[in-house]
Amino acid sequence: MSVSPSTSFLSLKKTREYLEKYKFYPQKRLGQHFLIDQNINTIIKNALHLQKEESVFEIGTGLGSLTLALIPAVRHVFSIEKDTRLKPILDEILSNYSNSVTVLYQDILTFDLVNFLNQKEQEGYRIEKLVGNLPYSISLPLLRKIIEMRGIFKLAVIMIQKEVAERMLAQPGNKNYGLLSVISNYYANMKKIHLVKPGAFFPKPEVESLLIRISFLTKPNVHVPDEALFFDVARAIFQHRRKNLSNALRLYFAEKLEKNVLERVLAEVKLNPNQRGETLSIKELALLTEAIKHIKDTSGLKD
Repeated sequence: MSVSPSTSFLSLKKTREYLEKYKFYPQKRLGQHFLIDQNINTIIKNALHLQKEESVFEIGTGLGSLTLALIPAVRHVFSIEKDTRLKPILDEILSNYSNSVTVLYQDILTFDLVNFLNQKEQEGYRIEKLVGNLPYSISLPLLRKIIEMRGIFKLAVIMIQKEVAERMLAQPGNKNYGLLSVISNYYANMKKIHLVKPGAFFPKPEVESLLIRISFLTKPNVHVPDEALFFDVARAIFQHRRKNLSNALRLYFAEKLEKNVLERVLAEVKLNPNQRGETLSIKELALLTEAIKHIKDTSGLKD
């Protein structure tokens, strides 16, 4: 079978041809669903607001469909791919672009991305944007790693399982609002870009995906005196989300937060002890954290 060594787009037909030629069988455990919708590639590229002099880091090269779309828009594409079985296919597909793309055959979860980006910065590359179709099986630990790198990346455009994305985007009172919502909106501004149907991939996944843009902030959306305590308060609320605010905090902090102290804290920040904690905005969580911190510092909260 003859397959063109390079192409600007991988249609379903060409994707099938490459897979057949190299006897490649996508593995579900690796979340291998290859993008075959050119419109989605265009939406992703536009959402990144790319400039020709910058470079971009891509998670999950796959068969290079998105990589090919990104190449004309930037100086260089650095793309990471865990499955080394894809190397001969990618060598062929990307053969005409050796000066414009580098594929790293590594596991993104264990790869020292910070060191790599620092090295590339010393070489003159500006890499402040990240893009990728995150495998569903590792989406949460991978999101955590991405958020931890907020000091390096300014923007991330990612495609993830719809249910996970909805948790990131959820607002107070929504059934999907939880700790992931708080973490995401504490460190970044989140925006839904596009709903992606299973038919945009081959093979088709069993669920829908959402394309979201994460704009990292130079400082968090709210000021808190103790970041660890802030997330402890959020965990208290969401670990006991069926409980009212007073009971959820008491269950989480156990003997450290006496009832009378808790009542004083809630009164100070003008929160109803009987309301559900999941209705609190991150601003209200910040105020609650500040009050608890003050009590702790004055020995009302036991160590």
